[in-house]
Amino acid sequence: MRGVQDDRGALDGQGESEAQEAFEDLTVRDPVSAPDAEGRPRRVTRRFPLFTKDTARPEGGGRAASGDAPAPARQWPVLAVLGLVGLGLLVTAFGQFRLGTLMIGVALLGGGVLRWLLPDVGMLAVRSRFTDIVTYGVLGLVIVMLALMAQPNPWVQLPFLKDTLHFTVTNE
Repeated sequence: MRGVQDDRGALDGQGESEAQEAFEDLTVRDPVSAPDAEGRPRRVTRRFPLFTKDTARPEGGGRAASGDAPAPARQWPVLAVLGLVGLGLLVTAFGQFRLGTLMIGVALLGGGVLRWLLPDVGMLAVRSRFTDIVTYGVLGLVIVMLALMAQPNPWVQLPFLKDTLHFTVTNE
C-alpha cells in the first residue's frame, strides 16, 4: 500500500520523520484552515473549501456557438427561454393571465427539450443533463396545467379536484 496518502498527507508505510517531511511539503489549498504559530496549517484536507473557486462545468455547459461568435449568439438557448418567459410575464402583467402563464410553461418545456437535444446549451445547463431535463419538464408541465385549470372558465377540468376541494373545505 505504499504511495497511498492519509489525511495528514503522509505516505503509508513511511517512518515518522519521512511522514513529517511529507507533511511539511504539502501544499494546502484550504483557506479555512488557519496556520499555527509556526505557519503550518492546523488542518490539512483534500476536501473542497467552504467557498470553492473552481467547480466542474455541467455536462453540456459549453458554448452553444463557436467562440468567434458574439456573446449573445453563444448563449442563444438560455436567451430564447428567458425571452419567452419575459414575454409571458409581460403578457400576464397586461391582463392576459392564462396566455402569459402558458407562455412561461411552454418556455420551460422548451428549455427541457433544448437541454435534451443539443449537446452544448451554454448557461442553460445548470446541473446534470438528466436533472435539468426533469426540472425544466416538471416545472413547465405544472405551470401549463395550472394555466389550463385557472378560473374562471378553465380549459381543462379534472373531476376529482372538485371532489377533493369540497371534502377539504366542508369536511362532509
